[in-house]
Amino acid sequence: MERVIGVRFRTAGKVYFFSPGDLKIRKGQSVVVETARGVELGAVVSEIMEVEDEKIVAPLKKVMRVATSEDMDKDKANCEKGRDAYKICLEKIKKHKLEMKLINAEYTFDNNKLLFYFTADGRVDFRELVKDLAGVFKTRIELRQIGVRDETKIIGGYGICGRPLCCHSYLSEFAPVSIKMAKEQSLSLNPAKISGVCGRLMCCLKNEEETYRYLNRKLPNTGDYVTTPDNLKGEVESVNVLRQLVKVIVEVDDEKEIREYPVEELKFKTRKNRKNFKDTNSETEEKELAELEKLEKQDGKSRLNDD
Repeated sequence: MERVIGVRFRTAGKVYFFSPGDLKIRKGQSVVVETARGVELGAVVSEIMEVEDEKIVAPLKKVMRVATSEDMDKDKANCEKGRDAYKICLEKIKKHKLEMKLINAEYTFDNNKLLFYFTADGRVDFRELVKDLAGVFKTRIELRQIGVRDETKIIGGYGICGRPLCCHSYLSEFAPVSIKMAKEQSLSLNPAKISGVCGRLMCCLKNEEETYRYLNRKLPNTGDYVTTPDNLKGEVESVNVLRQLVKVIVEVDDEKEIREYPVEELKFKTRKNRKNFKDTNSETEEKELAELEKLEKQDGKSRLNDD
């Protein structure tokens, strides 16, 4: 076990572990650390904790120091310089007529490197652009192509829930999301309702997937036949996953009626594959869903290659 703290950097998605050494460091403070990119200033996102050795990428580096007021002033100045670099890079992109969308410009803390983040539909030959930028800024230049999820993570915004985007506020990594998760939760498969600001499936679909999968295993499928506690046999009309209630169409005195029962009071044969959701999508929505799923797979491969 190693004593570590979690540190997150302004545009990096993951939380990285560093050894606090003998320093007294608290969550919410800023620290100066050495990374593969050079010396960086990051925000401490966890208290000092013990982590298993296999979860740590060796070698575990020590925190250089808790950020001083001078360090914070330098970081602020770097942010201002980054905004100026962003404007200049936009002009250079236009000059070289490149099909790319610039997202952010960032100086490393020690000013040894200037990074530009951009999105593009395909590969971009930016060699001449790099030479041009290096001539202007007189430092190492790195252009990094990112995906639409990363773009949204950097820029931030608000979701349909009215809260700040999860990716911008606390998510350290993007978990794979699938349309199957929306089906598991009996959500509308309208692409507009299950897509986030980035245009991909909402990350929060992953949050409750495990709970819904567990609860759905206890329920019958819509259309299944069950035996009620009053010894009536009927067809399942609908289910309430969270409340674990089942509405059953039963026949009483030659008349059909719908009765609701707790699932534990019903007798039925459980199945492995849950199919409680009724697909009622239009042809247009089906095409959009297929395109969403295709993009999700492409994003997944890109993230895998980046790691």
